[in-house]
Amino acid sequence: MSTSADHAKMVAARHAVSALTSERRIALGTGSTAAFAVRALAERFPHGTGFEFVASSRATEELARSLGLSVRALRGDDRFDIMLDGADEVTPSLDLTKGGGGALFREKFLARLSRRLVIMVDPSKLVDHLGTRHRIPIEVVPFARDVLIRRLADDGFDARLRSDPTGGPMRTDNGNEVLDLAPAARVDDPRALDAALRGLPGVVETGIFPSMTDLAVVGFEDGHVEERPARSQANRRR
Repeated sequence: MSTSADHAKMVAARHAVSALTSERRIALGTGSTAAFAVRALAERFPHGTGFEFVASSRATEELARSLGLSVRALRGDDRFDIMLDGADEVTPSLDLTKGGGGALFREKFLARLSRRLVIMVDPSKLVDHLGTRHRIPIEVVPFARDVLIRRLADDGFDARLRSDPTGGPMRTDNGNEVLDLAPAARVDDPRALDAALRGLPGVVETGIFPSMTDLAVVGFEDGHVEERPARSQANRRR
């Protein structure tokens, strides 16, 4: 059943796709909002002729192909005009928490290869600080999981292993596992936290996207859209 949040996500996704002009190399994110963007792309550009699409997950790739869009593998020299993706949290400075769909490593990897990162969300994803409405995910090597949970607890994090529908550990498309973290204190410096977590042996990537977003498109249930550009493109870093 469609919800008001789903409608707002669709509004944001359609707006982002309608704004495409000369972009032809497009990286596709993962999750419910990214799926709306894939559907909007298939509607606006049937068969995707003249476009190159690379997906951040098997789920997105399968959806795109089912809608007639051709998705190819990542190449060594790839650079993208734009990446379209959703987010779990967005701060006023456009720092993000991502990875609710489990594709955080691939999403972040593609974002770093993209000239512009456009994030599409509904208003429920807007927060003052990361980690307030959604746990912060990290992708970890399974062998290191228990040691990491202990180390994170010592550092004040409540770390939960994400489960799949059978109750076992959820595996990413890379064969890794995901820990969802609740920080003990407010996250005032997302970049520093991202670096600290990535520095732990066994952590593959974090779901913190600091200063990577060019534009957040916020869709609302009544159909209107707000565009929130990065405050300073000069300060935006991959």
